[in-house]
Amino acid sequence: MTDRPPASLLGLQPGRLPESFTDFLRAERPDLLPRLEGQGTGMTFATTILALRYSSGVVIAGDRRATEGFSIAHRDIEKVFPTDSHSAVAISGVAGPSMEMVRLFQTELEYYEKVEGEPLSLTGRANHLGRLIRANLPAAMQGLVVLPLFAGYDVRTGGGRIFRYDVTGGLYEETDYHATGSGGSEAKGTLKKLYHASDDIDGDAGVRMSLEALADAAEEDVGTAGPDPVHGIYPTVFVIDAQGVREVPEAEVRRVATEVLDRRSAAYQRRAGTTKPMSAEE
Repeated sequence: MTDRPPASLLGLQPGRLPESFTDFLRAERPDLLPRLEGQGTGMTFATTILALRYSSGVVIAGDRRATEGFSIAHRDIEKVFPTDSHSAVAISGVAGPSMEMVRLFQTELEYYEKVEGEPLSLTGRANHLGRLIRANLPAAMQGLVVLPLFAGYDVRTGGGRIFRYDVTGGLYEETDYHATGSGGSEAKGTLKKLYHASDDIDGDAGVRMSLEALADAAEEDVGTAGPDPVHGIYPTVFVIDAQGVREVPEAEVRRVATEVLDRRSAAYQRRAGTTKPMSAEE
């Protein structure tokens, strides 16, 4: 909470401030607004993202692959971005418009805090992202779909919250977990199995569940990358709690991901050892 006068810094008269930074740009410098239309050639898609609540916060994660058709466009794209001190957004859909929307969303939140002197509530932030998605609907109807996940720690209620959207900007709050993108169904199935099988989910368990879910998605979906020890690329994972947003260090993600892969490899080797090869007579 700050008490600095926002209008004087912006050079505007109090009472005449636009409702949002987008409105301010639209009125003063429309040429600076992100152009979400007309990016339909060679579209790059960001794929699987997920979020889950745990005992004192929320985990939000994404794999690192972006695709163009059946080709890998990028192996190490970032899909999870902090939006302020206690929230983050993960992107799926067409990568270019998604990243433009994230940058605009971050700027909007900062603008609101400077103008109003206090941060927007978590619900207000979620609603505002929905408004940006609705503004992208004409582009989405041309295939430039943006489907983010928004998650944060609500300082008013003292817990993690997860918000998902449809293509029209419709906002839905998830109580426990959600996953979306091309491998979202597989990831959500894993989260459903692990989440309800656990009595107590702390931050470490949440990180492990997210990596298990992304590994399962990578096994079934060509658009999702699993942990990639060959190139040294691992999923991006953020934890958000009362202390704020922080990225799980890559070394920790690599350690947990390696355990997940080693356990799966050992199970596969055991099954392969008990399978009798078919003979020519069979």
